[in-house]
Amino acid sequence: MPAPSTLWWFFTASVVLLLIPGPSVLYVSGRTLDQGSRAGLLSTLGLACGDFIQVLAAVVGLSALVASSETAFQVVKYAGALYLVYLGIRRLRTPVEVAAPAGEKRTEVPGGRIVLEGLVVNALNPKSTMFFLAFLPAFVDRDAGAVWLQTFVLGLIFVLVGMVTNSGWGLLTNLVRGRAQQSKGFLNVQRYVGGGVFLALAGVVLSTGSSE
Repeated sequence: MPAPSTLWWFFTASVVLLLIPGPSVLYVSGRTLDQGSRAGLLSTLGLACGDFIQVLAAVVGLSALVASSETAFQVVKYAGALYLVYLGIRRLRTPVEVAAPAGEKRTEVPGGRIVLEGLVVNALNPKSTMFFLAFLPAFVDRDAGAVWLQTFVLGLIFVLVGMVTNSGWGLLTNLVRGRAQQSKGFLNVQRYVGGGVFLALAGVVLSTGSSE
């Protein structure tokens, strides 16, 4: 197990990194603007599940394989980018829907699908792979016990901190969203922002350099 001092420094570094708006924050904010706090929180859960897969990959050495193999890196990168492009185009083509009058229910995207989409976005993000490969080993001490256990514990801490910070960004975004739900013009802006966020994230993924 990592030493208490190591855990503290890792926790502090994780909080600082995750408070800085990045792809995950953009994703959660876009979902929240598009569908509300429920979708934002479910997206946060999906992203956390994707990060957990990345942690497991780091534990078993998959991250090292992706980092050392140009072919594997390119496959993961383009698969993730294409999925984000698909989500962006689908969102841009979805007609706006003004909030339903009192007593009527508005159609909601199934929660399971929102979680799954968030999971896929992070699980197929090569920058997450490279991040965990570069960040976690810096806090691993070979003399402090099994490396795989240290990697797992550190990764789990990062995932949990990420859930808290992303949820906070989603709830903050929802405060802005809730003021104009009856405006069709505002909903059109949401549609373009939501679709644009997905396409922008696809660009971020495609801009990731090779492992060489």
